[in-house]
Amino acid sequence: MTDTDPEQPTELPLAGYTVAVTAARRKEELGALLDRRGARVVHAPAIRIVPLADDTELVAATRRVLEAPVDLVVATTGVGFRGWLEAADAWDLPLVAHLSGSRVLARGPKARGAIRGAGLVDAWSPESESSAEVLEHLLSGAEGPLAGRRIAVQLHGDPLPELVAGLRETGAEVLTVPVYRWVLPEDVTPVRRLVAGIVAGSIDAVTFTSAPAAASLLQVAEEAGQREAVVAAFGDRVQAIAVGPVTAGPLDAAGISSFQPVRARLGALAREVVARLPERDPVLQVGPHTLQVRGHAAVVDGRLVELPPGPLAVLRELARHPGHVLPRADLVAALPGGGDGHAVGIAVTRLRAALGAPLVEAVVTRGYRLAV
Repeated sequence: MTDTDPEQPTELPLAGYTVAVTAARRKEELGALLDRRGARVVHAPAIRIVPLADDTELVAATRRVLEAPVDLVVATTGVGFRGWLEAADAWDLPLVAHLSGSRVLARGPKARGAIRGAGLVDAWSPESESSAEVLEHLLSGAEGPLAGRRIAVQLHGDPLPELVAGLRETGAEVLTVPVYRWVLPEDVTPVRRLVAGIVAGSIDAVTFTSAPAAASLLQVAEEAGQREAVVAAFGDRVQAIAVGPVTAGPLDAAGISSFQPVRARLGALAREVVARLPERDPVLQVGPHTLQVRGHAAVVDGRLVELPPGPLAVLRELARHPGHVLPRADLVAALPGGGDGHAVGIAVTRLRAALGAPLVEAVVTRGYRLAV
């Protein structure tokens, strides 16, 4: 889609939609997957990763683990567990040898692969790949009594408060290891712009690949005094699409519903966007023509038509009430920045010219309607 080519065929399923990417890692890969499907991609990394080599907090946590034998280890992510072991090796800390006598639990298959790749033995992993099932397993007594035992929990951005608190309540000594700590980006301007776009409705979907990114977006919205407006926007036209249930945790806590693919992979996330966005906007039969109003464009008989904000706002309002006559006053209220009856007339004229089909019908003295 370009400004110089306002009409294009819509073989691309996300043509006409704007999708935000909040990822810090692999953001180019996800952006490319969405771009190839026709989306207008907005990059707003909501987090940045503290480099392992510079992370004094991780060094201190590793030294605490090495102070005494560890009974149980919970590896939550493959990249995090592998990064922890590699960092310890770079610092000449004998972490792998120290953990060789521990029972190491893997939260999922990637963590299990990292455990085996280090020459350690994975003792157990849940079917659901969830921290809740790990906690349930440990509290069930399957690994023996927990009181007085040393348990190391490898974190990966998410502090996992329920898992950590649940283990500490048993009397266990829980050592949290913050691998790849995620904090707000040094420049939060793109995230602030994203918050404003969500509230204004210029963003159709926001993708999340980590829980910290979701939490950071809500934090920036809170600091801008826009948290309630952001939550309301996600409840209206803006779709939140998370890579998995763990990522969606902060959204759930804020009362924001999200869509999630069956498999927590970037390709599946992009396909979920493709599945969810077009189904949000119904295809209307207007006489012999078809019409779908998308994020920043309309699709008329299979042609993508880019529209200025005023005409698009009028068309979207008419599409919300197909076949019904809307008075000019209602359409004035829909115009961005307001206006009057004359402004509505100009917007309708421009809209008709852009659509190239007689879809908008004037009803004398009453207003306008889509001729459904």
